[in-house]
Amino acid sequence: MKKMFKRAIHLPMGWSFLKYLNNKIHSYTLAKNKSLEVAHPSTIMIEVTNHCNLRCLVCPRETVHGKQMDKGYMNFGKLKMIVDQAYPYIDSIGLTGLGETFLYKDIVEAVKYIKNKSKGIIVSCSINAHLTNCVEIVSQLVGLIDTIQISMDGLDDTYNQIRIGGDFNFFKENLSKISMLANNTDTHVMLNVVLVKENYHQMAAMVDFAAKMKIHYLNMRPINLSADTKEDVSYNQFFFSDEFKRELNAAKAAAKKYNDLEFTCSELKTGGGFNTCIYPWNYFYITWDGYLPLCCGQPFPKELNFGNVFNDGLMASLNSEAYQEFRKLWYANKTPEFCKNCTKIFFGASISDN
Repeated sequence: MKKMFKRAIHLPMGWSFLKYLNNKIHSYTLAKNKSLEVAHPSTIMIEVTNHCNLRCLVCPRETVHGKQMDKGYMNFGKLKMIVDQAYPYIDSIGLTGLGETFLYKDIVEAVKYIKNKSKGIIVSCSINAHLTNCVEIVSQLVGLIDTIQISMDGLDDTYNQIRIGGDFNFFKENLSKISMLANNTDTHVMLNVVLVKENYHQMAAMVDFAAKMKIHYLNMRPINLSADTKEDVSYNQFFFSDEFKRELNAAKAAAKKYNDLEFTCSELKTGGGFNTCIYPWNYFYITWDGYLPLCCGQPFPKELNFGNVFNDGLMASLNSEAYQEFRKLWYANKTPEFCKNCTKIFFGASISDN
């Protein structure tokens, strides 16, 4: 609600406001008429890099397709070009992707460039808090960026087991400093946990840890196997086990002890079919080299992409012939082969069947 209010009081002015408002109306009209085209997006995710300092078991980057990706950093001039094409229509921009965002040397300048367009554009990023200079970078971003999401995925040895190359004590030290920097500023810190068999027994303990670190937002979500070439979707059945439900209820009970902590466990009760997925229509993902894959679950341009924003422009790519053909499947509620292992599809089907 705070972000919505911030966006509302910082909407574009003058001619830019008219363009913004007209685009909202255009978006509504396209959806009502079941068009295969989209209006200028309200939300985009810009992958500033897909390089990373860790090798996490839960990351699509560590799958076969992920290891076959070209690696690099987005040219800062190209990033500005995307922002220029998205403005004044854009409401939020995520500066994140498969890599460690703070490895991008222009991250502070990127946030400043967006905020200079409009203070009301909600800007977020995702980090692992495992760089030696991450606290220094945060010190330059607090009060400027809206949300810093920090990946955790476990405590102590479990953290070290899942986040290969990481050290929990080092992470904890950085997290404590980041939390202190962000306290009483307009920058929110959120911990994100990907739930797997190795860590779900720590859910309640992670709630207590977040509260101890004075973190106000903690989200947990099941692993998305859409990119995983090793596990079958039957892996997800443990989320319906009595043991998992007990651990989840324990986490919810723990969260009630803390008035300043908002705990969510997303995606376990969402879904219902391919036509509930938002990604063909909004929250578009742009890779570091300009390609437009379907989503963050499988941002592998060599497997599937709908054009290159650098070459064709943002709107031409979003409304490419290939993308419009893909959206036909959405209207028919026919799950593409590419999406068959997605968490949203699995839990939507499973919940409706149970």
